[in-house]
Amino acid sequence: MIQKMTKTVKKLILVFLVGFFISVGFFAFTTKNDKLFAIAKNIDIFATLVRELDSYYVDEIDPDKLVTIGIDAILEELDPYTEYIPEENSDDFRMLTTGEYAGIGALIGNRGEGNMIIMPYTGFPAQNAGLRIADYLLQVDTTNVSGLGTSDVSTLLKGPANTEVLLKVKRDQDTLEFKVVRKKISIKNVPYYGKLDSRTGYIKLSDFTTNAANEVRNAMVNLKAQGVDRLVLDLRDNPGGLVSEAVEIVNLFIPKGREVVKTIGKLENVNYTYKTTKTPLDKDIPMVVLINERSASASEIVAGALQDYDRAVLVGRKSFGKGLVQTTVPLTYNSQMKVTTAKYYIPSGRCIQAIDYLKTRENGALTTVPDSLRKEFKTKNGRIVLDGAGIEPDQLTEPISYAPISYSLVARSHIFDFATEYFYKHSKIGEPSSYSISDQEYKDFLGWLKGKEYDYTTYLEKSIEDMRKNAEKVEYYPEIKAQIEALETRVKHSKEQDLITYQKEIKKILSEEIVSRYYFQEGMIAAGLKEDVDVISAKEFLNSPEKVKLTLSANSK
Repeated sequence: MIQKMTKTVKKLILVFLVGFFISVGFFAFTTKNDKLFAIAKNIDIFATLVRELDSYYVDEIDPDKLVTIGIDAILEELDPYTEYIPEENSDDFRMLTTGEYAGIGALIGNRGEGNMIIMPYTGFPAQNAGLRIADYLLQVDTTNVSGLGTSDVSTLLKGPANTEVLLKVKRDQDTLEFKVVRKKISIKNVPYYGKLDSRTGYIKLSDFTTNAANEVRNAMVNLKAQGVDRLVLDLRDNPGGLVSEAVEIVNLFIPKGREVVKTIGKLENVNYTYKTTKTPLDKDIPMVVLINERSASASEIVAGALQDYDRAVLVGRKSFGKGLVQTTVPLTYNSQMKVTTAKYYIPSGRCIQAIDYLKTRENGALTTVPDSLRKEFKTKNGRIVLDGAGIEPDQLTEPISYAPISYSLVARSHIFDFATEYFYKHSKIGEPSSYSISDQEYKDFLGWLKGKEYDYTTYLEKSIEDMRKNAEKVEYYPEIKAQIEALETRVKHSKEQDLITYQKEIKKILSEEIVSRYYFQEGMIAAGLKEDVDVISAKEFLNSPEKVKLTLSANSK
């Protein structure tokens, strides 16, 4: 019913939005009272519109859903970070910002037959009760969950702390039952830390929720107690979070009283300068920070501040470029709005926001700052850095690209399923950092694949296919048909040959998946480090103090 009326609703909302923004634009240069009147007038129009729709529209409407559509349409005109949070979504929002919820402590997802345990978090109820990766969820308490969506199953698994939930799962050929007591779950910001060699420590920071800085501090203290005197801090794929945690993490490595980030917005109360307030844990340890295109927000504050103070070498790829600050504003009826209130500026003075949403709204196309308009700033040592496009690493590395055969094997869950069967047949494996499947086990995998579908179309094959389809439309196609067919034959891949050609790559992916069955998330991260090109580059820097010194000097660029 709601879907039937969506187009009509969107048209009405568009009419309202046009009226709203025209009104706001018309009154923008008048007094504050006139602007408040314009807002009140248009809100009244919107409320009247919804009431009249409810009275006159041919079908029944859902006022809550209708108004939410309207609110979302308004906020879509601004930026993707300004959003409405209705009361029913407040728990999910709280989990995103604090990393805390009450439940069983496991990531679940759909793998064809239904929802299953994708990853039980170490030390939490699911793992402690004996649940394992690839356990299919059949029943939660008295509810059959076989046909439910992942979000619905997730809701059933959550509940008040210290309450019991009965789970029925399918594991291989067996049906098992588990009594799990829900607990308060605090997802770790540091899912793994360890030693890359006798002197080099590694810390993976995946989020910036509450307690992130303490987790990094504890990892550092532990590593230093093990003799570590060099550090790799991994911020790759970290979407950011709490600015206060970012400031505390920077403070672990730079002296007290230094500026870390400044927020500047329209209202005076959002303008603030964050400075370090404590004695650093270690202001001299040689450091490399890893970043990539999915390192954003608080990750960019940490990486950018350490770069601006020439405190660490940055390795990887240019970060996302989110220099916008959000504030949560309470609304009526326990709803909330997360609204962009300011931009942040790191110590050199640069803002790293990559997309200009004001110009994007004006011309309808995603607008970034052109290179010619990016401004130069300087680090503490006088190195030139630029604003307007994220944080650029000091050492650029190539992005990891996998062969089509690898993507196909992962997407069709063949890697996942083989690792699960392997786990059922083998009680233990070696340490994650050194484990790799043998050549014979890879041959077993190839035999296991026989009869399973995992074919794919390469980009080149798709391009030639498109060329053939277009050529068929022209009158001289018969003259070139043979040449196109010969080209198709020449580029046609052999999936069996690809399994041999890309054996090293596939073995790596398969080994990491198998490790996860025995050592969970921590083991999977550790297993991936030994051939990680960014980590290898970081170790090369840390093994060469002169290279670090030169990179961080004013003459480096």
